[in-house]
Amino acid sequence: MAMYRKLGKATAPRKAMLRSLTTDVLRYGKVFTTEARAKEVCKQVEKLIALSVREKDNYEMVAVKAKVAKKDADGKRVKEVVDGKKVTVYEEVEKSIQKDKPSRLQARRQILAATYVPTERPGTVAGRKKNTKKVDIAKKLFDEIAPKYVDRKGGYTRIVKVGLRKGDAAMEVLLELV
Repeated sequence: MAMYRKLGKATAPRKAMLRSLTTDVLRYGKVFTTEARAKEVCKQVEKLIALSVREKDNYEMVAVKAKVAKKDADGKRVKEVVDGKKVTVYEEVEKSIQKDKPSRLQARRQILAATYVPTERPGTVAGRKKNTKKVDIAKKLFDEIAPKYVDRKGGYTRIVKVGLRKGDAAMEVLLELV
């Protein structure tokens, strides 16, 4: 007996599909897919959420000094002339950053290995290529999803049967976070 479903695909395409579905479930909270695929994705999502719940508060705040370019009222960098050259003026700023402890860092790397890093594009056509952002799935898991499931012991996903798909009559389901 196999430990996983092959889903009619070779290894690389199957892993890519499951990774993509896992990313979509964590990013959007739900996804429509076939029943067999949903059951496989459910296993991965449950493991990642359990991991993020365990490591949710495993970090320390560290004060760091950083050099930041001084800016004028318009938001442009202030420059001075030194030895006949224009040089940007920098000022030291103290920031407080969140530093992961080793086990949380390992958890973050496991999450990133099991998901893709999706790109978010703005809705307007103007500046569409310039204003793209990478979505941090690990950060979303630790900051948004894990706090909801702290008191819950497993069962983070739900599969709701929708009906038969029109093309091939495969059972279509809605996989969502509870």
